[in-house]
Amino acid sequence: MRSPAGVARGMAESSPLRTVVLDGAAARSQSERAYLLIRDQIVTLKLRPGAVIEDSRLRQELHLGRTPIREALQRLAHEKLVTFVPHRGTFVTDINVTDLARLTEVRVELEGYAARLATERAAPQEQEAMQVLTRELSALDGDPEALIHLDQRIHRLVYRASHNRFLEDVCERYFNLSLRVWFLVLHRVPLKEAVEEQRETLDAMLARDPVRAEAAVRRHVTGFEAQVRKVL
Repeated sequence: MRSPAGVARGMAESSPLRTVVLDGAAARSQSERAYLLIRDQIVTLKLRPGAVIEDSRLRQELHLGRTPIREALQRLAHEKLVTFVPHRGTFVTDINVTDLARLTEVRVELEGYAARLATERAAPQEQEAMQVLTRELSALDGDPEALIHLDQRIHRLVYRASHNRFLEDVCERYFNLSLRVWFLVLHRVPLKEAVEEQRETLDAMLARDPVRAEAAVRRHVTGFEAQVRKVL
């Protein structure tokens, strides 16, 4: 029989997390909970590029132990969000325009392919979700955080509807790196126009037109880089 502390810990691990990235995600372990919460701080720039990662602060703030924090940081290092520097410590990875260009080269191919597959493979419930997102696009206002949430949901629906978990995982990884750049330029680029570009993607997928869906996603990804370059 589990102890009260064990029951509480299990409930905390499975309960939805209030995060900007993957809002409402449930953690299956303390390590994953640490990963999701720290990643959220990095992507939203609460932990700024180049900042020192202080294990003690994270343990106190997240109410998690040393081991899950360490395992989370190792995972984040693999995803290029943190860097270990011998004899100095752990740092949030810097952002530079060269990295953005390389990210675009990868994302435009992967996400274009994901959109093609999603158009061909989307299940009825996923098509219903596309229709919901299309309606939400029509009700867009200028709130940057609302726009970023909607853009995330569209991207992740495309990944999920591809029904290829390997492709979904790698798209998610590179999208999070780009999402950090979104937050860097949050109030300096026309986010509303960028998110509204996704309407063409959704329309094409609902029409079961994979060629048009792929082209729409590729334009959206390259357009994002062009907008960011204007202000960085």
